[in-house]
Amino acid sequence: MEAVGYSLTQHPDMQLETLADDAIDIVCAAQQENGYLDTHYIINNLDNAFTNLRDAHELYCFGHLAEGAIAYYQATGKDKLLHTVERYADYIDSVFGSEEGKCKGYPGHEIAEMALAKLYEVTKNTKYLELGRFFIEERGKTPYYFDLEHKTTLKEGDTTQRYLYNQAHLPVRQQKEAVGHAVRGVYLYSGMADIARITGDEKLYQACETLWDNITEQKMYITGGIGGTNLGEAFSFNYDLPNDTAYAETCASIGLVFFARRMLEMKPDSKYGDVMERALFNGILSGMALDGKSFFYVNPLEVLPEASHKDERKFHVKPVRQKWFGCACCPPNLARLLSSIAAYAYTESEDTLFVHLYMGSKVDKKVKNETGSDSMVQIGIEANFPWEGKVTISLKSQEKTNFTLALRIPDWSRGFILSDMENEQQRMKDGYLYITKTWDKEESFVINFNMETSLIRANPLVREDFGKAAVVRGPLVYCLEEADNGKNLHLISIAEKPELKEITEEFLGQKPVIITGKGKRLKEESFEKVPLYFHEDQEIYEDVELKWIPYYLWANRGEGEMQVWTKK
Repeated sequence: MEAVGYSLTQHPDMQLETLADDAIDIVCAAQQENGYLDTHYIINNLDNAFTNLRDAHELYCFGHLAEGAIAYYQATGKDKLLHTVERYADYIDSVFGSEEGKCKGYPGHEIAEMALAKLYEVTKNTKYLELGRFFIEERGKTPYYFDLEHKTTLKEGDTTQRYLYNQAHLPVRQQKEAVGHAVRGVYLYSGMADIARITGDEKLYQACETLWDNITEQKMYITGGIGGTNLGEAFSFNYDLPNDTAYAETCASIGLVFFARRMLEMKPDSKYGDVMERALFNGILSGMALDGKSFFYVNPLEVLPEASHKDERKFHVKPVRQKWFGCACCPPNLARLLSSIAAYAYTESEDTLFVHLYMGSKVDKKVKNETGSDSMVQIGIEANFPWEGKVTISLKSQEKTNFTLALRIPDWSRGFILSDMENEQQRMKDGYLYITKTWDKEESFVINFNMETSLIRANPLVREDFGKAAVVRGPLVYCLEEADNGKNLHLISIAEKPELKEITEEFLGQKPVIITGKGKRLKEESFEKVPLYFHEDQEIYEDVELKWIPYYLWANRGEGEMQVWTKK
């Protein structure tokens, strides 16, 4: 429903809207008199409602329902589902809270926190903001609510922090490391960021920044994927980023984008925009096939199809995208993110428009004209990202206007050229180029980012990547695929002087930039008849031409090997 709402804002479709209205009628008809709305318990036994917050997903389902209702209301003006959600939120508020006699529980799977923040911003009802803040502040207190709920107790001498999986092991302000289920984690952190922004809670913001830095500096794949282990779909320990058993769930990268967007609203720092872009162009786009009909739940950085089929430790790694999943969170999550991408391209303050993502778009901003009264200016962007670094920015208004345009300078760009600008006032701050001036009624300029292909190394503490390199160009991470480079990709190494070249080539109806370069491959005939272990002087290498494709395009040509990191 959320994806439908966002889609309708860009592409009006009466058939889709009618289908959504019919679905809304069905959902709303299921609501109970007291406002409760979760059909699992309505059908089975309402006496069990809110008795298993740790494992059941009532509050999680409420969160998605609320976000769907808000998006649909903002797109169409229709408020039937929104009012249903308000009634449900009112009931939840009557059950949970800090007041005496109310339940001191909180969601086992987070998302209600940021949904309640959104509901507050739409309705201005402070009750919803306070409920979201209660869920955040109550989390992790001892005695643990989940222990009370399930009538379990700590054994004598057991000092282990419990509920890391649910990020409920410590109060959120004391959490210094991202742990547990990765999707739940970034959903919680997004809610924390919302509450910090709305309430001006600087200490809560600092808690968010600490967790952000831990994720992006010690627990994030080069693709923007997070979640290093399939055990609990979770963050692993610092610098543990295995490539062939990676989990890197599509939803987790999407949640990281949610978190980044909210941090940008509080502090325009390019470190947030850079990660948002990295995740979008790599770890998220890889989650859907080019034809939009199959999906990855898991986004590994290295695949041997035989291992995926025969090694139980790698059953979660699929060598081809799947049509659907038993837990089908990723496809609709992709739909709602991609259909709302405009909300991630820009943020604004009273006098500044921040450009975070460079994609073809137009946006209107209310600014001050030369006399100091309000005026409207339309900012347009033309770009061919991620293939070209040239971005044309145009501005149109009825009169001259005064405001600031802040452009993110990507971390991958080794410089940029700004052209067609006169009498501008420029300054750099936190990775953004601020241009403050009086803009003419019609004006345009070009910023050209250096999009040079390069080799990237990982921190040596990432054991799986030591002695290896990855190819990147602009925001894109590249990979080797069997279809271009043959089997046994692990036998390949990048030449000392790879002479990387960029070519544009037809690829399943697209024309991406492909990277070629020089490499070496161990001749397979040199070890076909040798013992299991042998002296290295029996190895014979041959020169080969390597071809890298953008990571998000892998597995669109059938089943085959793939790897991002290659020996260098």
